[in-house]
Amino acid sequence: MTEKELKAAFQALSPEEKARFLEAENREWLESLEYVLKVEGPERVEELLRLLDEYLFRHGVYPANRLSTPYLNTLPKEKEPPYPGDLELERRIANILRWNVAMMVTRANKKADGIGGHIATYASIAELYEVGFNHFFRGPEAGLDRDLVFFQGHASPGNYARAFLEGRLKEEDLENFRREVHPPVPGGRGLSSYPHPWLMPDFWEFPTVSMGLGPIQAIYQARFMRYLEDRGLKPKSSAKVWAFLGDGEHDEPETVGALHLAAREGLDNLIFVVNCNLQRLDGPVRGNSKVIQELERLYRGAGWHVIKVVWGSAWDRLLAKDKEGHLLRRFEALVDGESQRYAAFGGKELRERFFNTPELKKLIEGMTDEELTELTRSRGGHDLAKIYAAYKAAVEHKGSPVVILARTIKGYGMGPTVMAKNVAHQVKKLTEEDLKEARRFLGIPIPEEKLSELPYYHPGPDSPEVRYLLERRKALGGFVPERRVRFKGGLEVPDEEFFREFYEGSGGREISTTMAFVRILAKLLRHPKIGKYIVPIVPDEARTFGMEALIAQVGVYSPKGQLYIPVDAGTLTAYKESQKGQILEEGITEAGAMAEFIAAGTAYAHWGIPTIPFFITYSMFGLQRIGDLVWAAADQRARGFFLGATAGRTTLAGEGLQHQDGQSHVYALAAPNLLAYDPAFAYEFAVILEDGLRRMYGRGEDVFYYITIENENYVHPPMPEPREKVKEGILKGLYLFREGEGKGPRVQLFGTGPILNEALKAQELLVQYGVVADVWSATSYKALYMDAVEAEREARLLGKARRPYVVEALEGHEGPVVAATDYLKALPNLIRGYLDRPFAALGTDGFGRSDTREALRDFFEVDARHIAYTALALLHGEGKVTKRTLNQARKDLGLKLEEVPPHRR
Repeated sequence: MTEKELKAAFQALSPEEKARFLEAENREWLESLEYVLKVEGPERVEELLRLLDEYLFRHGVYPANRLSTPYLNTLPKEKEPPYPGDLELERRIANILRWNVAMMVTRANKKADGIGGHIATYASIAELYEVGFNHFFRGPEAGLDRDLVFFQGHASPGNYARAFLEGRLKEEDLENFRREVHPPVPGGRGLSSYPHPWLMPDFWEFPTVSMGLGPIQAIYQARFMRYLEDRGLKPKSSAKVWAFLGDGEHDEPETVGALHLAAREGLDNLIFVVNCNLQRLDGPVRGNSKVIQELERLYRGAGWHVIKVVWGSAWDRLLAKDKEGHLLRRFEALVDGESQRYAAFGGKELRERFFNTPELKKLIEGMTDEELTELTRSRGGHDLAKIYAAYKAAVEHKGSPVVILARTIKGYGMGPTVMAKNVAHQVKKLTEEDLKEARRFLGIPIPEEKLSELPYYHPGPDSPEVRYLLERRKALGGFVPERRVRFKGGLEVPDEEFFREFYEGSGGREISTTMAFVRILAKLLRHPKIGKYIVPIVPDEARTFGMEALIAQVGVYSPKGQLYIPVDAGTLTAYKESQKGQILEEGITEAGAMAEFIAAGTAYAHWGIPTIPFFITYSMFGLQRIGDLVWAAADQRARGFFLGATAGRTTLAGEGLQHQDGQSHVYALAAPNLLAYDPAFAYEFAVILEDGLRRMYGRGEDVFYYITIENENYVHPPMPEPREKVKEGILKGLYLFREGEGKGPRVQLFGTGPILNEALKAQELLVQYGVVADVWSATSYKALYMDAVEAEREARLLGKARRPYVVEALEGHEGPVVAATDYLKALPNLIRGYLDRPFAALGTDGFGRSDTREALRDFFEVDARHIAYTALALLHGEGKVTKRTLNQARKDLGLKLEEVPPHRR
C-alpha cells in the first residue's frame, strides 16, 4: 500500500479500533525495546534512539523535549514557502550595500586614520537585514502594528548605506561617517559611529553597541508592549520586537539574563536573530565546538522556540543524496574553528579535510573545486529563501519568543584579507586586491581604473533596485529605522495645589524621605489625569521601601493574573497579582528593572503613550551596578524618575560595606541629561517631582531624574518662607534653610539629605563658641556644578558676566563654607573652586561599616560635632577663633581624631 492509502485506512478506523491499534503498536515498540535492552544492553538502546532522532530530523521533525538538535536547518527544503520577492534583485541590493559600506569605512579611515568603523559585521548580516526590510519590518506608517527593531551596533554602516539608496541620506552624509563635530564635507550631516538616538534623534531609536544591552532592552520592550495592552493603554496589535545580535555577544550576562522572563510571559511578539558569523573581535567565538549548538541548548532550555538556519541551498542536493546520514554525522563532528578555515581557504581545503571518508567522497564525485568553494560560502544566513522561511515561521509562531540562529561568514564577499579571517573585525581599509575581489564577487559595475578613488555605487533613483526597495518600504509602512516622537508634551500634570499638603511638613511625626515618596506616589496613582500612566517598577524590594500597601491598592502586573490564593489574603496588604496590575515587580534584577524603566520612559516616542516610570531600588545597586543601562537611557531620551532608596553611606544603619552607598551621586554626574537630587524633606521631594512632571510630560523635555531617598526617620518641617524663592533654590541645588541669629564670626553650613539635620545640630553647638552659622540645604551639587561650569564658559567664550548661582545665593552671607554630605567629598568639592572663601568638604570616602548611624557618622567625620569643629578650624585659619577656643572645642565635643583617615581604614 502507498503512504496515502495507509493514512486513509487508518483514518477509516472507528475510535475503538484506533484505540486497540495504538495499544498494540505501543506494546510492539516496548517489547522490541525491552529485547534490545536485555540482550544487547543500554548502549545499543542509545544508538537506536540516536538513529531514530536522526531519521526524524532528516524529515523535519524536532521533538520538543530535546535541548539540542542536529546541526541542520530546522526547516527542511520541502517546508520552505515560495519566496514572495525578486531574489536576484534583492541579492543585487544586498551586494550594493556591502560595497557602499566598505567604501564608507575605507574612505573615512583614509581621511582620518584611526577614525574606525566596521566592514565585516555588515558584510555578514546583509541578507538577514534585507529579508526583514523587504518583507517583514513594518515602519511608522503601520501605526500600532509597527515593529521595533534593535539593529546590531557594529553593522550600523549598513543602515546608512541603505538610507543612501532610499534617498534619506546623501553622499555628503556618508562622507561624514564618524565625523559629527563640524562635518568637514559641506552639505552633509554627521553620522554617528553606532545607533545613538541622542545624536541622530530622527533616525535611530535604540542604542545597541554596548554589548548585551540590546537583547535585554528588546525583551523588556516586548514585555512592556504587552503591559500597555493588558492595562488598556494601547490597543492589542500584531507589532513585533526584532533584535539582531551577535553570537559572541552572548558572553555578556545582560544578553542571556532575561531569557527566562520572555519565555515565562509567553512573549511571542519577540524575535531574536543571532548573526552567527562564528567570530568575535579576536578570533573564533567557540573554535573547539559549535556556538550555534550551544546557543540552541541555551534558548531551548530557557523555553524559547529555536529556528536554525545553518546551511544554504547549495547543500540541499547533497543532503537529499545522503540517505544514510553520513553527511549529518560529519556536520556533528565539525567545529567552528574548522568551519572558519573552509570559508577562508575555499573548495580545495573542503575536499581534503571535510569530505574525509569514502562515503563522503562519494557524495561529491564529479564536483569541481569551484563548486566546492561555493559550498563553503553557502550558509543559511546568506540564503534569502531560507531566511525568509525562518522569518515567516517566526512571525507565525504562537506561545513563546523565537530565536533564529543564522550561520554566516564574517566579511562575506570582502576579499582575501577580510573574509572569515581572525582580523576581520578590525579591518578598516580594503587593499587593492580586496577591492578587485569584492568588486568581482559583488558584481559592482565600476571600472578597475576607478577603484583607487574608492567610489560609492548608486544605480540611480529610477533603477530597478531603488524602485524595488522603495516600493517594499512603502508597502510595509515607511522607512526603518526612523524615530518619530509621537508625544511631544502637553500632558495635564498636577499643579502646586496637588502637592501643597506635602509643603506643610509631617505634623510633628517622624518619617523618612522614602515614606514621603510612597505617600506622594500613592496620591499620584489616584490622580484622575495621570494616575493611569504611573508605572512603579521595583526589583523585589517593595516591602523594604514600605510599598506593600500599594501592591494591594493597584496590584502587581502578571499576564496570567493570579492563579492562587495568597497566604496573606484578607489582610490590608495582601499580595495581589493581576493582568491589569500597575506595579512591575521584576524580581531580583536591577538590570531588568532598568530595561523596563527604559521601555516605559520611551513609550512617549514609540507609541505616543506618556507613561511615567518610577523605578525604585537600593541606591548602591543602581547607578553603580547598571550604569551602562542608565547611559543607554540617557542616549535614547528616556523620561521618568529613578529613585535610589536606602541611600547614603551612614543612613542605612547596620547593612555595611556592600549596601551603603556614598557614590551614586558622583556616578550621576556622567549622564548629561540626568538631573540628580538628594532631598532632606518631603516638601523638597514634592517640588522636585512637580518640576519633573512639568518638564518631562508638560513641556516634553528630554531629561530624567535621579533622586535619592533614605530610611532615617525624623520630623519634616514645613517649607520655609518665601516659598517661591525656596522652590527656586531647591531646583537650582541650594537654598537657605535656617539663618543664624546673633553677632559674631559667621560660617555657612551646607547639608544634604539627612546630613542636613547634623548641620542644624552643629549650628546649635557653635552658639556656645560665639559663632553664628547659616544652614543651607544643598539639594543638588550636580545642578550647582553644571550651572557654575556654564557660567564660567559664558564668561570665557561669550563675554557674559553672569555669576554662578551658588555665588549669587551666598551673596550677603559671610564666612567660610563647611559642606557635609553622606556621599564622597568629591561631590561638594565640585563647587569649591567657584567660591572665593575658605571651604571644607566633609564626606564619606571609604568602605561602609555595620553600626549605628551615630557611630558611622563619627567614623566618617560627618556628624554635628565634626561639622562644628571644622567650622571653628576654618575660622581659626582666618584669625577669627583662637587656638585656645579650638582646643577647648575639641575637648568639649569629645573628638578623638585618628591619624589614618576613614578612606584608608
